[in-house]
Amino acid sequence: MAFTRATGKHRAPSRMSRKSAHVAGVAALATTGVIGTLASPALAADTDTRSLEDTGLNQVVVTDSLAERIDAQAEAQEQEAEEAAALAKAKAKAEAEAKRKAEARAKEAREARERAAREAERKRLNSFQLPVAGSYVSTGYQTGGAMWSSGSHTGIDFHAASGSSVVAVGSGTVVEAGWGGAYGNNIVIRMNDGTYTQYGHLSSIAVSVGQSVTPGQQIGLSGSTGNSSGPHLHFEARAGADYGSDIDPVAYLRSHGVNV
Repeated sequence: MAFTRATGKHRAPSRMSRKSAHVAGVAALATTGVIGTLASPALAADTDTRSLEDTGLNQVVVTDSLAERIDAQAEAQEQEAEEAAALAKAKAKAEAEAKRKAEARAKEAREARERAAREAERKRLNSFQLPVAGSYVSTGYQTGGAMWSSGSHTGIDFHAASGSSVVAVGSGTVVEAGWGGAYGNNIVIRMNDGTYTQYGHLSSIAVSVGQSVTPGQQIGLSGSTGNSSGPHLHFEARAGADYGSDIDPVAYLRSHGVNV
């Protein structure tokens, strides 16, 4: 005998009917908006067990954190670059200042050397020295005797072997260079202080009229030309250009700092 199921209102709905009813219910809930707040126990349990990675939330957090680190690193690098630029600027400024000071010191030292050189040259040009280096007076000023037409020596004689170098005793301009009669080959120099010096009995002359000379500059060589008894240098100092204006050569040289 076959098993039969009773029919009527107590009959359970078929599986197909239950599924259709569930779908219809879901559709109805979606229409009313309730589905946005309600979920079946199965759906809730399923949602609770899903990981943050499944939802994508963790990816957003990681991305934001990485962006913040990148920004912080960029800011740090920018600050380091600004500090490095400031340091380089300060260093360049310091180096420029040091260079300026060094150049200023070098300029001051150069100017000091130039001033010293000019002063030394000025002193040299204003200095006086012996007409024959290392010599001595062999015949004094105003020594009497028949050898001199005036009756006395108008200058002094310096001991000098023939060919010894004769130099200007100070700075001046040559006003005479040639034969001077009793003086033989002679040179007359107008000194810068307005006085005159004369160098006689020379064997040779090395300057010409109008030439400027400085202390110690060679002007000729000693000899025995003119009215001379032997090689020597006749030296005169004069207040003026004319003969007879002679002054004591030793006193003249000593007044200019020469040790005679």
